[in-house]
Amino acid sequence: MDLVIARPEGLYCTAGDFYIDPWRPVERAVITHAHGDHARGGNQHYLAATPGEGILRSRLGPAINLQTLEYGERLLHHGVTLSFHPAGHVLGSAQVRLEYQGEVWVASGDYKVEPDGTCAPFEPVRCHTFITESTFGLPIYRWQPQAEIFAEINQWWQGNIDAGKASVLFCYSFGKAQRILHGIDASLGPILVHGAVEPLNQVYRAGGIHLPPTLYAGDVDKNDPLMRQALVLAPPSAGGSSWMRRFGDYSDAFASGWMRLRGTRRRRGVDRGFVLSDHADWPGLLWAIQQTGAQRVLVTHGSVAVLVRYLCEQGLDAQGFSTEYGDDEDDNATPEPATEGAP
Repeated sequence: MDLVIARPEGLYCTAGDFYIDPWRPVERAVITHAHGDHARGGNQHYLAATPGEGILRSRLGPAINLQTLEYGERLLHHGVTLSFHPAGHVLGSAQVRLEYQGEVWVASGDYKVEPDGTCAPFEPVRCHTFITESTFGLPIYRWQPQAEIFAEINQWWQGNIDAGKASVLFCYSFGKAQRILHGIDASLGPILVHGAVEPLNQVYRAGGIHLPPTLYAGDVDKNDPLMRQALVLAPPSAGGSSWMRRFGDYSDAFASGWMRLRGTRRRRGVDRGFVLSDHADWPGLLWAIQQTGAQRVLVTHGSVAVLVRYLCEQGLDAQGFSTEYGDDEDDNATPEPATEGAP
């Protein structure tokens, strides 16, 4: 019998009697990371990697029944040996290694293979069966080195400063925003953030991740000259809202892997698109799968059919796995606090 199967509640470990990133409330939930499609409320008991504790409590509530393990630390439960290993996706993200009666499975959650300094880098884990995402599982998705993307953002920001415009960069509030903060040249000007971003910045800083100083945008008067020099980080949901009026004449941009597609850039209606993703691209997916040594690969959310077909052509036993995971590249963040002076 398979060690992990799909049930209506989520991915279920049969021998261990627990779920991995369940999408419906269960008794025991093992969580790979704190994005909303993988970490949901209502579970009776949570188990996650220690570096993700702050984020999970900030998103699901400080009183959740949460047990944590350090990366590599092992836990024996109903004969199943479980451990977490870095996924390189966001702070606290982890792959789940399961070993039972000599069989090893790894559920990777979401992952990327280029280290970025805001979370532990991806660690390949040898296994017999590997459960992989496929968010960007098409050959068209090939990322530039992130240093080149940050240089492009810096150049755009500096150009806007020279033109007397604010630079509003839409990005996912958890993970992407902090990665941008960590990678850009913060000496260019002040950095303002939306109310959905700053609480997560604080969790990252508490976790030992260096981020430059940021100001809550609502605390800066719209007539302040700072506005015309500022880089503003905001979730996509802020675009077109009344919140944007405070910036006057601004240039806007969007940072996402989906910016690789011209049609997506047009639909977003922004001045610039920066191709920056917290997921593995096509070569990254293939490299990660190869590194596991797995002969069996189960493919979840994304371009499942394409990746499955390719892996089968390479001689692997590959098939799709139905899940309800969504797309954390397209954020519908918490609305901006109503009070201008909110933290």
